[in-house]
Amino acid sequence: MGFLNLVGNSFGCSASGERLVSAARNGDLQEARALLEYNPRLAWYSTFGGRNSPLHYTAAQGHHEINLRNYRGQRYSSSRFASTSVVKQSSGGLFSWLLGEKSSQLPPLDVPLPGITLPPPLPDFVEPSKTKVTTLPNGIKIASETSVSPAASVGLYIDCGSIYETPASSGASHLLERMAFKSTTNRSHLRLVREVEAIGGNVSASASREQMCYTYDAFKAYVPEMVEVLIDSVRNPAFFNWEIKEQLEKIKAEIAEVSDNPQGLLLEALHSAGYSGALAKPLMAPQSAIHRLDSSILEEFIAENYTAPRMVLAASGVEHDELVSIAEPLLSDLPSVKRPEEPKSVYVGGDYRCQADSDKTHIALAFEVPGGWFEEKTAIIVTVLQMLMGGGGSFSAGGPGKGMHSRLYLRILNNYHQIESFSAFNSIYNHSGLFGIHATTSPNFASKAVDLAAGELLEVATPGKVTQEQLDRAKQATKSAVLMNLESRVVASEDIGRQILTYGERKPIEHFLKDLEAITLNDISSTAKKIISSPLTLASWGDEVFLKVSKPIAWLAPDF
Repeated sequence: MGFLNLVGNSFGCSASGERLVSAARNGDLQEARALLEYNPRLAWYSTFGGRNSPLHYTAAQGHHEINLRNYRGQRYSSSRFASTSVVKQSSGGLFSWLLGEKSSQLPPLDVPLPGITLPPPLPDFVEPSKTKVTTLPNGIKIASETSVSPAASVGLYIDCGSIYETPASSGASHLLERMAFKSTTNRSHLRLVREVEAIGGNVSASASREQMCYTYDAFKAYVPEMVEVLIDSVRNPAFFNWEIKEQLEKIKAEIAEVSDNPQGLLLEALHSAGYSGALAKPLMAPQSAIHRLDSSILEEFIAENYTAPRMVLAASGVEHDELVSIAEPLLSDLPSVKRPEEPKSVYVGGDYRCQADSDKTHIALAFEVPGGWFEEKTAIIVTVLQMLMGGGGSFSAGGPGKGMHSRLYLRILNNYHQIESFSAFNSIYNHSGLFGIHATTSPNFASKAVDLAAGELLEVATPGKVTQEQLDRAKQATKSAVLMNLESRVVASEDIGRQILTYGERKPIEHFLKDLEAITLNDISSTAKKIISSPLTLASWGDEVFLKVSKPIAWLAPDF
């Protein structure tokens, strides 16, 4: 009998269990109570095995009934259902009503518990933080916006990059990026690292063709320390010979690794082949500069370019008055020198081929974006056009937001298995820019990939080929990307600094969103047509035997 009590439920048959079910169905509480007192294990009885009771307490009707779903071959774990309009009490157990236990009263779920203070409701609209800008007498600008984040990001942005290099200083901006936050005249590199670590901060630097930036992120309680270390690192670098030699060795390694990074190599090649002038200068230090760069070249480059009118101290998550009071004594003695004219660049188009022993061929086609950021409407249209064309790799985990409905995915990647990647790109500068398509494919499919890229550019330049649905999707994706990126304090700080360097002010995001929303199908086709009417720049890396120019490319570039 004891054995049957233990295993009978598992076999799906138990006489006592069936009697209990029958007693519950007929309302015979006396027999049900007697059965439970004799064998408490019957409380878990189920006709299909497992610790499932077929009985559920239905408070709304005030009686007990069999859960008929158990008899349809389904198994359900023990569940409790609550409704603010029905549930008035909860039992002490599934069979507490049989054993005489009392139930406890519970308030409806929409009634606050006694002694609990509810927080105030969130407002329907929160006024976005305004960017405040202060210009010091020497011309340097200090800009910031507040945020509710406990962290802050502070950056020093300088209107200086590889376009300002001379033949003698070629590679200086790349080396300055590597020398950032090293020893200064006030602290050793070790001390600087320890000070950053002590407050849990993060420092970084980057060099681009037109701008340099140095950033420091940490808790906003340490803003004074952040600003002091940041400015000391930029203004007072020691440039010890052993530190320079160490970084030059790392630059050598970077140059050697470029051959394994065809995408980066082609982007550099598009600039060197497509431009004549400042934008043709390499962003990465050339091999010939490694043995020539030294402390005197870096000091001269900084003295010429790190001047007050060309610098912006930008911060996100910092009170403006606090930032000004901290930074002004540290920056007010910077020399006020007239801002020089930006070096000129002329887009001419060109061709770059790099033979490589590889089973993949990388190809990039590019055209000029006239006007750059100073042609604001064109720059915004090009940004949406890139999102519209989209693209990516042949393998993707899928899902919303990954560009699976972009034109290059639907028309190219889904139809040509020989193509490994196919995507649109743009690089926009103050007065010019590049827009094009990058493709990775097998060598014997390279010419076809070039034809496909040319065909896609011709399609978007033809009125009626882009649908309103595609344009609306691209506009929404662009807005989403911009707004989500600006939620990052680091991106917000960088946006403040770079906009003020470019425009002299930080334009509100609503300004760009308004222009973005106003883009029409005609804007897309006319801008695309204007872009592809410029000379073609073609760069390739891989097996060049199969890469030949065919009709679509000849139409785009008749003199190619």
